Parts: sequence; structure tokens; C-alpha cells
Amino acid sequence: MTLTPAEADKILAANFAPWVLDLGLTAVDLDEGRAMLRLPWSDRLAREGGALSGQALMAAADTATVIAVSAARGSFVPMTTVQQSTSFQRAVAGEDVLVEAVLTKLGRRMAFAEIAMTTANSGELAARASTVYALLG
Repeated sequence: MTLTPAEADKILAANFAPWVLDLGLTAVDLDEGRAMLRLPWSDRLAREGGALSGQALMAAADTATVIAVSAARGSFVPMTTVQQSTSFQRAVAGEDVLVEAVLTKLGRRMAFAEIAMTTANSGELAARASTVYALLG
């Protein structure tokens, strides 16, 4: 039931708040229960000192989880974040971030995922997150 990147981008456009869309996330690769999004570098997302803000990374991880659940289910269903925990490993400056969400469990009402955020050029780990979602539909 895997989605194509184009279908995932349509889910992004139709279901996320304008400020999330302003992150510029695009789907790169999807498998059943896995989604990789690209978070493009933007000075607008940098904090003082020039590093990408943690808030942008956390929003990207949260969004990637929605796309991974959608890929596993074959379409978007209403869902909401129950828990998210993020650990930052290194600062990112001047390069895109690849955000890969992998579902560890998908039930009828709950979904669990692990997310790795790596720099697009060097492949270094920037942050890790784990999420829990309640599936509403």
C-alpha cells in the first residue's frame, strides 16, 4: 500500500498547517511503514549562531511520522501526536536534513515510530526522535 513521493507531497499540501508547509518538506522515498522527507536548509529556520532550530527538526520528525503512517495505511487518516521525544546530536548549518521515520508498531488505534535526522551531504546524525500517535480514523 506504499504511497509514491508525489502522493505523499499531496498529503502534506492538503493536511498540514501553513507554517508546517513553510518548512519546505518534500517526500524523497517511501516504503510500507517508512518515509524519508527532505528538510531544505533555510536561513529562516536558523537560530542565533546559524544552526538549524530544534523546533524545525522536531516539526519535521512529527510530519515524517504522519507520512510513514499514511504510507503503511495507503492513504492519510486523521491522527494526533500523543508523545514525541527528541535528542539532538549535532548542530546543522548550511545543509539540508533527511528525516527518516520508521514505524516500529502500527496498530488499529496507535502508531509508534523512530526517526533519524541526518545531514544530506555528510550523512551525519543530527537528531533522533521517537513518536507515538493516536489514529483517529
